[in-house]
Amino acid sequence: MSVQVWTYILVAITFGLYIGIAFATRVKDTRSFYIAGQGIPPLWNGMAIAADWMSAASFLSMTGLIAFMGYDGAVYLMGWTGGYVLLALLLAPFLRRFGKFTVPDFVGDRYGSDALRALAALTAILISFVYVAGQMRGVGVVFSRFLQVDISTGVIIGVFMVFLYASMSGMKGITWTQVTQYVVLILAFLIPTVAISLQQTGNPLPQLGFLNVVGDLDTLQRELGFTAYTAQTRSTLDIFCITMALMVGTAGLPHVITRFYTTPTVRDARTSAIYAICFIALLYTTAPALAVFAKTNLIGSLNDRPYAEAPAWFKTWEATKLLSFTDKNGDGVIQYRPGNALNADKTPNADSANELTIDNDIMVLATPEVANLSPFIIALVAAGGLAAALSTASGLLITVSGAVAHDIYYKLINPNASEAARLLAGRITVGFASIAAGYFGINPPGFVAQVVALAFGLAAASFFPLLVLGIFDKRMNWQGAMSGLLVGLGFTLVYIVNFTPTLGGRGTPDALFLGISTQGIGTLGMLLNATVALIVSRLTPPPPAATQDLVEGVRYPSGAGAAQVH
Repeated sequence: MSVQVWTYILVAITFGLYIGIAFATRVKDTRSFYIAGQGIPPLWNGMAIAADWMSAASFLSMTGLIAFMGYDGAVYLMGWTGGYVLLALLLAPFLRRFGKFTVPDFVGDRYGSDALRALAALTAILISFVYVAGQMRGVGVVFSRFLQVDISTGVIIGVFMVFLYASMSGMKGITWTQVTQYVVLILAFLIPTVAISLQQTGNPLPQLGFLNVVGDLDTLQRELGFTAYTAQTRSTLDIFCITMALMVGTAGLPHVITRFYTTPTVRDARTSAIYAICFIALLYTTAPALAVFAKTNLIGSLNDRPYAEAPAWFKTWEATKLLSFTDKNGDGVIQYRPGNALNADKTPNADSANELTIDNDIMVLATPEVANLSPFIIALVAAGGLAAALSTASGLLITVSGAVAHDIYYKLINPNASEAARLLAGRITVGFASIAAGYFGINPPGFVAQVVALAFGLAAASFFPLLVLGIFDKRMNWQGAMSGLLVGLGFTLVYIVNFTPTLGGRGTPDALFLGISTQGIGTLGMLLNATVALIVSRLTPPPPAATQDLVEGVRYPSGAGAAQVH
């Protein structure tokens, strides 16, 4: 059978599973809708966290970034993995002990401010929409190639699917769907990588096999005029800032934190984080190997090859406009060299001899075809990419729903709303959020991992200091927290917009502050947030004694794990 037929079969089977799980676990109360009734065992919750975490950025784009950035791409591995250590140690057990529905719920009650609760809810919505844009873009990329539809149509299909099961069963159904999606995506990532490792190195362990190839790639890149694959091209300061922003951004992402509210006890929340790190490590330790295999294969298959003799997969990917050949010298031969083949307006770039344009997001999807693996494996990778994108998108939609329907509608506008009204508001919000997610997926401000990295910067500059100071500083009051949040988030958002051309920014690379990129500026935003918050809180009255006792109880409880949701 062809790749397209296998893709239809596997997508139909997996989508059928997701809908079936949602139908079997449909909910009738908000506790189940938002936190799965706090009944998810730590092993399964760890697997669901891993699926929620390993989004389209991890599955589709991270390998492409590492393939083209080389050493510099390691920041994504270090930052995203290290963030879970921070989350497990500094936030997850304490927030679970507090026992609320959402991150803004904690913020509002801890600081005793409805205005700060509303600001936190709006921040959660902003971060979630930036993040979900990357997921929907990933769905569109998969559909455009393997089901022969354009990216916009693929995004619409994905939006409809995630709305269907997210609105039906909320966090309870999403959890078990994510467990299934983890199995799909990890098999889809590992199976082809093992096959390619055997093919290129004779070693079935990709982590060891790639050591035999990375030196060859270094040499090949030098011969073509590129810097060595293992060379550092970013400044050390920028690498540090990006890594730190990704780490603390991970620990501050509201949709990830919410997953820790779903366990029965505080101990289970911490155990979930440990399981999640193990499940995530399976993919993250494999990605660098796949990146090396993918780039070596791609260069070997295309460089200095007559376009008329290009393999069939090249022509198919060309149709998606994610891969293109621009014959600048008219010799009909594909030449892959340093620099961009095209200018921003898609005209040929006369300053570079490069004739090949490759979208980072296609590397994982295209590599099985480049390696001439079986149609089944190629289709499995497509199903895995969809699983990765949809699993994260569903968690983000629930986060938006919680921020709007629970934190704003119920907590601030209509505290007397019935359970049925609150649940209906949550489902309606999922619907509107899905439509917005589709729009941002069709019009994203960059490629998948770039968009996601921006979301991490915003989370780093906003929620991380807000939550850490709220847990560990009894003297922190709402005035300090709000001032810090506004300054940190405002600075980071303005900086990102100013230096992101697709958002209308006019800043040039030479104007970057200390050379820190938009992906790393969240680190400075975090420091600004914390500094302003600490200063303002010391210049204003301390929080009430009851609030300070509450903080003390979260950190040093009597009967840990007994906190209940109210």
